[in-house]
Amino acid sequence: MKWEGGRESDNVEDRRGEGGGGGGGFGLGGRSIGLGTVAIALVASIFFGVDPRVVLGLLGGGGGGPAPQAQQQRQADAPRATDRETRFVRTVLGFTEEAWTPLFREQGKTYQAPRLVLFEGRTDTACGAGNSATGPFYCPPDQTVYIDLSFFRLMQQRFNVAGEFAQAYVIAHEVGHHVQNLLGISDQVHNAQQNASEKQGNALSVRLELQADCLAGVWAYRANQKQAILESGDVETAMAAATAIGDDALQRQSQGTVVPDSFTHGSSAQRVRWFRRGIDSGDVQQCNTFDAKQL
Repeated sequence: MKWEGGRESDNVEDRRGEGGGGGGGFGLGGRSIGLGTVAIALVASIFFGVDPRVVLGLLGGGGGGPAPQAQQQRQADAPRATDRETRFVRTVLGFTEEAWTPLFREQGKTYQAPRLVLFEGRTDTACGAGNSATGPFYCPPDQTVYIDLSFFRLMQQRFNVAGEFAQAYVIAHEVGHHVQNLLGISDQVHNAQQNASEKQGNALSVRLELQADCLAGVWAYRANQKQAILESGDVETAMAAATAIGDDALQRQSQGTVVPDSFTHGSSAQRVRWFRRGIDSGDVQQCNTFDAKQL
């Protein structure tokens, strides 16, 4: 992936080294999930975003309130990290801003860029205590993407998925959740889930996640059109990532059987299909998973 020399976003906050690492985790109905207890299937099931039911539980009071302002902001005199990995994240976020701003403008809307927080181990969020065990996630109340960069190493070690474009795909998917939040889609899904059965709620979650995959594809199309970011093999790397973390692949790996009714993110084939649909068309209108008769 060609990214060096691109504009680096100013919307990245670096909380690494602030002493927030360690135990804890997201509060889920009175219980927490720590790093030591997270099975491979759970880690990967939220590979591209927190389960909407997690957000519902946190907003319902299980995860605590917003973090104090002093904990959410970097000190003004904190040095700006210049390592390659951090510059990559800032540049990719900049690419998403440059893609979504005109896309929103085309629809007569104004794009409000999300913040992205880099952390280690644990950090406070408006959705409660964020833990690296959850993987990268988006918190709607504070419109922020949270990433512990050690997850990118986990991608390679546990799922054999390497390459910077695969990492960009992760970031773009989380920004896709931000787009859904700005458009009111997330709220509609979450409201519908509150009156749905578990099976129906899971099905809605799948459509939300597949749409975020498609939106990540739209971003890739637009970014490549403007900045020529794609190199040979990049798209295949993203497809390999989507295949590795499909619900069916994870269930087969962790428990030996596949239970479609319990899917929350979609099968490998579905994730590949919707990302491909976005990157082939570059058209947000092609990402309407909620009206699709077949996913």
